[in-house]
Amino acid sequence: MQGETLQEEPKEKTAEKKEAFAKYTAKDSVFSTLFRDKKYLMQLYRALHPEDTETTEDALTDITIRNVLTNGIYNDLAFRVGDKIMFLVGHQSSWTMNIIIRVLMYLVQTYHDYFEEQDADLYGSKKVHVPVPELYMIFTGERADRPETISLSKEFFNGKECAIEVKVKVLYGGKGNDIISQYVNFTKVYNEQVKQYGRSREAVTETIRICKDSDVLREFLAGREKEVISIMMALFDEEKIMRTHVASEKKETARKAAEKMLRLGKLSAEEIAGCFTELSVEDIQEIEKGLFQTI
Repeated sequence: MQGETLQEEPKEKTAEKKEAFAKYTAKDSVFSTLFRDKKYLMQLYRALHPEDTETTEDALTDITIRNVLTNGIYNDLAFRVGDKIMFLVGHQSSWTMNIIIRVLMYLVQTYHDYFEEQDADLYGSKKVHVPVPELYMIFTGERADRPETISLSKEFFNGKECAIEVKVKVLYGGKGNDIISQYVNFTKVYNEQVKQYGRSREAVTETIRICKDSDVLREFLAGREKEVISIMMALFDEEKIMRTHVASEKKETARKAAEKMLRLGKLSAEEIAGCFTELSVEDIQEIEKGLFQTI
């Protein structure tokens, strides 16, 4: 019996590791983990609408579009306050006006889901109720002279009036110590630690330590430190897998091109290798050897 127990333990540990990794993907970032907690979602709402002192956590409904098993549309964060206001919040570290198009797509899908939930008759004569949309982007890069609002007509139609208009308010943080400013500061501390330690566990743990000491997301990080480390380290793993995949694809493309060059018989292995950064002379010779075996 003792021997059987010893054999089973490594399997259980392996299963736990697999489960922990599978739980965290690139879509499951610190941002979404933070605001899935209604406590911090409420703080976000208060930062956006400080004048509203009556709304409670119970009035907030998470309506974020999440596609775990498919590559369909998904967004960073969406929530509704009763049936009055619908918020879509994205976050970006690099500046792009394409966020406007993405937000428009999220908004249409979110309204579609809302009308289905309400069993709304869009073909009837009675006007349906539509929650007022508020669209935001939290930008964690350098602000410089970035605008406070970006619009579809201005950025894509040279300011001309058109049938569709979308306006996205850009949030940069820096206003006191609200949850938005704390999240932006968290990303900046993290970027600095990555510069110093690279994409390592030390960069993650130092980010958490510094932020806790500086009262940046302190309560969230103190209560979920192991979870946040797991999330961020898994993100590194995802990025590494993607880089490996891209490198493999490039090498395969280079191999096919080298094979064609070898079939022509006009260049030596050394000359062909000089045409590709992905392939060595030994790689070319191996491809050449395989060609001769198939002829």
